[in-house]
Amino acid sequence: MRTATVQRTTKETDIAITVNLDGTGEYSVSTGIGFLDHMVEQLSRHSLIDISMQVKGDLHIDQHHTVEDSALALGEAVAKALGDKRGIARYGEAHAPMDETLTRCVLDISGRPHCVYNSSFSQPRLGEMDTEMFPHWFQSFAQTAGITLHIEMLYGENNHHIAESMYKALARALRQAVEIDPRKGDAIPSTKGVL
Repeated sequence: MRTATVQRTTKETDIAITVNLDGTGEYSVSTGIGFLDHMVEQLSRHSLIDISMQVKGDLHIDQHHTVEDSALALGEAVAKALGDKRGIARYGEAHAPMDETLTRCVLDISGRPHCVYNSSFSQPRLGEMDTEMFPHWFQSFAQTAGITLHIEMLYGENNHHIAESMYKALARALRQAVEIDPRKGDAIPSTKGVL
């Protein structure tokens, strides 16, 4: 099983994350930010990656450290579980509709972190989550997961639908990319021989 556990403790956050890339989409998520919990649960369920995420952050200050550090730790856990990436499909892409909203996500588990984020919100908060933190979450996740991530809302109006379709698109693309391709055997999917 491709699993990993990451413990990240700073003066701002205390985070424990375990992932199983070959899971069934089971989750146990507690960040202290209800809407973020909901989004990570969507990521788990639709990627079929089991995620256990327990976060204690300095929410008395604001959400920045909790959102950023939880994304950094989750990306690190995914990268750790992938190991040397032998046999993976490597690339993934998905469109996720949610009523009037459509989001596209394309990613490459390249070892070269990069994030292109193209989405916007018409209100400053969803539940208690600051919408300005969404691009930061995706950038932080891409950085430590070592992926090239392009995520774009093609169109949409409802802010909840926009956020949820982004996480569902990421989930479906990630599911494709981390899958073991039986035709590749244990080959690393790069002509360089390393990712």
